[in-house]
Amino acid sequence: MTLNRRLFLYFFSIFFLVLVVICFFQYQREKEFRTEQLDQQLATYNSTINRFIQERNPNWESLESYVKLFPDSTLRVTVIDSIGNVTFDSFVKKGTKLENHLDRPEIQMANFSENGKAIRHSVSTGKDYYYLAHRFPQYYVRSALPYNVSLINTLQANTFFLYFMLFVLIAAAIALYYISRNFSKSINRLRVFIQKAEKEEIIETEIEFPKDELGEISKNIVKLYRLQLQTKDDVNKEREKLIKHLQISQEGLGIFSSDKKEILANTNFIQYTNILSDQQCESSDQIFSLPEFADITEFIDKSLLNNELKRKKLVVEKSGRVFSIQCIVFQDNTFEISINDITVQEHENELKRHLTQNISHELKTPVSSILGYMESILENPDMDAERQRFFIERSFQQAQRLSALLQDISTLNKMDEAKRLFEKEVCNISEVVQDVLNDVHLQIEQKECNIQMSLQSELQIQGNRSLVYSIFRNLMDNALAYAGEKLTIEINCYREDEQFYYFSFSDNGVGVSEEHLNRLFERFYRVDRGRSRKAGGTGLGLAIVKNAILFHKGTISAKSVPGGGLSFIFSLRKL
Repeated sequence: MTLNRRLFLYFFSIFFLVLVVICFFQYQREKEFRTEQLDQQLATYNSTINRFIQERNPNWESLESYVKLFPDSTLRVTVIDSIGNVTFDSFVKKGTKLENHLDRPEIQMANFSENGKAIRHSVSTGKDYYYLAHRFPQYYVRSALPYNVSLINTLQANTFFLYFMLFVLIAAAIALYYISRNFSKSINRLRVFIQKAEKEEIIETEIEFPKDELGEISKNIVKLYRLQLQTKDDVNKEREKLIKHLQISQEGLGIFSSDKKEILANTNFIQYTNILSDQQCESSDQIFSLPEFADITEFIDKSLLNNELKRKKLVVEKSGRVFSIQCIVFQDNTFEISINDITVQEHENELKRHLTQNISHELKTPVSSILGYMESILENPDMDAERQRFFIERSFQQAQRLSALLQDISTLNKMDEAKRLFEKEVCNISEVVQDVLNDVHLQIEQKECNIQMSLQSELQIQGNRSLVYSIFRNLMDNALAYAGEKLTIEINCYREDEQFYYFSFSDNGVGVSEEHLNRLFERFYRVDRGRSRKAGGTGLGLAIVKNAILFHKGTISAKSVPGGGLSFIFSLRKL
């Protein structure tokens, strides 16, 4: 059998089986559809009869008159009580004694599923009927139509679909014949092409194919396919790895040929080169004309000339940002340039250096004072008791200041590095503020301060009570220490929405100059260093306030109060 015939029979068989399945499914589906239509019609009759009985409680004559109103004159309606006695039948005369109908199949089925149907011979009328019965609380209603030729034809599926599918099958057979014939012609031509391709060096294969035209062609195709597939697979793997590396890399990466032409460059590389350039670069090749890349360009030229594998790294500052640029020249004279934006890292390093210097300076002051007082006591054993006690008290004060400083630093470190250590619970803001006022009531009385608090009794957030306490305690300590005496301090929850409470903490004291407002929350920042140290502050109170508010998903800012004073505006996320 030729390939043409085998292809035709193979595809024709599959198509024929599919059509048979479709025809069978469609035929059954249409029969079920017609049966469902008939069932719905009879069910409508049953429901209508039931409503009529419920509303009118009719006798035999009125119910018989009502049934005659239905458009189908052959419709037979039967009403059967719950014990099987026929109380009405539209096809028998009143008073006719009928058998008990509980054993009828449609009635038995209705007992289990509320409705039942059957096709059977009627003993009462001597005809075949299609029955549909429904069970209601006190009786059964059964509708039936004569199971005659007309009804049988109605329930049968339309055979037009079968004729249509037969036409489709014939058309498909003709199409498959021409397709298979043309396919065999294409294969013969492909074999000629493969024979020409065999003149090149091709790896032999051990795969066995059928001894026919398709097998011979397939064997040659596999030879070429394997060779090309292996080459393509190797190239694609390397390319895919390189592209993925370039695209997901956080640094800007560009790969160039020996003549400085771009091979590949990711988005970050293009963006960074345009930042480094005073003019917009239309292509990455233009970076070698930039003054910022002069050292890199010189390094590349020397490396290519000497054919050496080398590496060059430099740092460039441009437009307020810091970039680390690195170049690697490979043995095949291609080279890679990487650009990293290290602005944030440099800024963090600078902040760490300043923070270390500030901590060292702040720790040195109380330690030096303690050492000085202790040294005076040790070197003067004959010092009078009153002066000795004065030195010890001053040393104790400095030790307390040192302890407070270390405690504040520890609190900030915990909020920066281990926020999970602070457990959250339901906190009542009004209760926390009241605790703060109770703890500082002596200072309030000494400074003759007036506290005005406007807080609702039920201001609840999901947070850490200790940190919430530190917010209001540090703000209160800050006001009492630096704002002056006879103050009026206002604590107010001036607004709320679905997510946040909004607070203000204000005083009418000496206030702060505008140039200091943006730096109040920096660690160790002091408006007046001498006055701050005299008051015993650590310089970390407002930094703790800001971090505690950030921990509770809020924000804080400071502003001057017209007429004198300072106001802190902040928010805390609600429960």
